[in-house]
Amino acid sequence: MTNLSFCPDSDRVRLSDAHLATLVSALEARGWAVIDNFLHEEHWRPLAVRAKTIEDYRRAGIGRGTDLQVMSAIRRDRIHWLEEVEAADRHWLALMEQVRVGVNRELFLGLFEYESHFAYYPPGAFYLRHVDAFKGEGNRRLSTVLYLNGDWQPGDGGELVLYPEGYHAGIAIAPRAGTLVAFLSEDLPHEVLETRAERYSIAGWFRINGSDSVHLDTAL
Repeated sequence: MTNLSFCPDSDRVRLSDAHLATLVSALEARGWAVIDNFLHEEHWRPLAVRAKTIEDYRRAGIGRGTDLQVMSAIRRDRIHWLEEVEAADRHWLALMEQVRVGVNRELFLGLFEYESHFAYYPPGAFYLRHVDAFKGEGNRRLSTVLYLNGDWQPGDGGELVLYPEGYHAGIAIAPRAGTLVAFLSEDLPHEVLETRAERYSIAGWFRINGSDSVHLDTAL
């Protein structure tokens, strides 16, 4: 597998003040945000190439640890966790660290750690309506999705549909390359519609530290 370079370490992507302000404002007002062109092509393209060269995607499951189950009736995507040894992955994680610091500074969410994987949806794949964390039972606080589909066309399927409280219908978001979606993990049901073309993204979750004086958060 080719080790791709996202950009030189001395020239890595910086979170713009405008994008942070948009993200913070939308999360505070409604609990979700969609930012078109969060990454320009020169920055998302190496991630897209990296995603397409991964050879060991594995079937995604439901649950964590010993409770993990592959359930094709619910989801049919494949995943590959980001790796620090890969430059493209490393630079994306560094950008998300800037997001973590900025959002914590403005919204006091207590975001502690970020976990992230590439997601590959072959034609016919989907993920039924779900939430990323159940209230009071998990420590995922903020979910993110970055899309990597430079040639996506209407009719290709694979839209992310959000179901905010109070909306009469879902909000469908086209998986166009460079678009970032972020939402509060416990509060927003969502689904991925069936794909008719290959679909790539990076899904991630900012976690809080669930440890206290009695219990150690072993998932961190």
